[in-house]
Amino acid sequence: MTVRRGMAAEVQALGRLKVGAMNKTEAAYAAHLNLRLMAGEVAWYKFEGVKLRLADNTFYSPDFAVMLANGQMEMHEVKGFWQDDAKVKIKVAADIYPFRFIAIKAKTKGNGGGWSIEDFTGEQSVSKSQTNEE
Repeated sequence: MTVRRGMAAEVQALGRLKVGAMNKTEAAYAAHLNLRLMAGEVAWYKFEGVKLRLADNTFYSPDFAVMLANGQMEMHEVKGFWQDDAKVKIKVAADIYPFRFIAIKAKTKGNGGGWSIEDFTGEQSVSKSQTNEE
């Protein structure tokens, strides 16, 4: 087996994408946001566009910063599943910053498709569903 120089620099942890690269679920959600942008519900959005300081040497970068048509800012976290540290970070960020923090999860086609939404703003998290028809 021949190993080329520089190959080690290109190897990443399994399941990790390069910074700024969307996974399939994030790309599908970006398409959903683009539809909302064209419908006039969203004024602007940016993938990995915000980095929030939670504590010394602790930061949280939501997947999408979203400005609604009414000017309200939201931070959207797109998840296939939750890791403990990610859920803690979004809860801490929701307590510190004046934005609405929501988690987005793709629903299976068997469950009607669309997106499941969990709101972390306020004292309790609230879950609701949004289908593609909305």
